Amino acid sequence: MKKFQLGEFEEVVLLTVGVLYPDAYGVSVKKEIEERLSRKVSVGALQSALKRLEDKGYLKSSEGEATQERAGRPKRYFTITALGRKAMEYTKRTRDELWAAIPKMALHPKMTGI
Repeated sequence: MKKFQLGEFEEVVLLTVGVLYPDAYGVSVKKEIEERLSRKVSVGALQSALKRLEDKGYLKSSEGEATQERAGRPKRYFTITALGRKAMEYTKRTRDELWAAIPKMALHPKMTGI
């Protein structure tokens, strides 16, 4: 069932937008992911994910004030929508159910002699 489609990177981006609320904009999201996950994130991949999440209705964006340090361009801030929250809850519930369904022996190969 494709109730909510979230790829692994999209899930990370969505969670990070929540962590940074209300200051989630492109650069802050990129830095947070890189620091928390010790993982390099390209600007292009992040911008694509943010656009996909917004197109799916999981995020909404708004422009902040223009600043001189950004040559007059405003930052675009992202927030999670109600649909985005449902997608996050569904994804977490699905993962939790899968983890709970794994037999304990499967996670301890020494006990099974494998």
